[in-house]
Amino acid sequence: MVEGLAATLSRDDVDTDQIIPKQFLKSTGRAGYGGACFFDWRYDAEGRDRPDFELNDPAYRGAEILLAGRNFGCGSSREHAVWALAQMGFRAVVAPSFADIFCTNALQNGLLPVALAESDCADLQLRARRRDGYRLVVDLRAQEVRDREGRRAQFQLDPFWRECLLAGLDPLGMALREEAAISAFEQARSPLLPNTRHRWE
Repeated sequence: MVEGLAATLSRDDVDTDQIIPKQFLKSTGRAGYGGACFFDWRYDAEGRDRPDFELNDPAYRGAEILLAGRNFGCGSSREHAVWALAQMGFRAVVAPSFADIFCTNALQNGLLPVALAESDCADLQLRARRRDGYRLVVDLRAQEVRDREGRRAQFQLDPFWRECLLAGLDPLGMALREEAAISAFEQARSPLLPNTRHRWE
């Protein structure tokens, strides 16, 4: 469950090149991308914060929930975009829709993409734009987004990914939980069955 300040980025089709521009993709390491997140929108030519960029508003400082527009994370496939958002402080992104590859990358890295109806997203963004410390709860167990004013909206998530996130594991970690069962199966497997393991000389 995430409970935190909500910030709004009321733009549709936010692509991964805007989330983390290509010049920051020279490293395959996962650290150091938070300051580059939304770089071209966030800073001017001298590296100063642009006052007209929503997420630079001091009222949104420390936000953990990003309220975004349609088709968030479109464009090229880059896992760095998810790393950058997480390192900027976001733990969940709420939007009407997400690009498929971005959604998978987010889930594999523990960033929760929450798809809500456009009317729900519009209402939440309107509340966050008051810039009065609007907070949300994203409850993964209940699959619900709610606030202190009684506003509630349900979302759906694939059961496998829900289990991964609740366990704090990626798909490989989930598989390793069954390592004993996998080993037992391999031991009991008939030697007459095809063996796909090859030995290369």
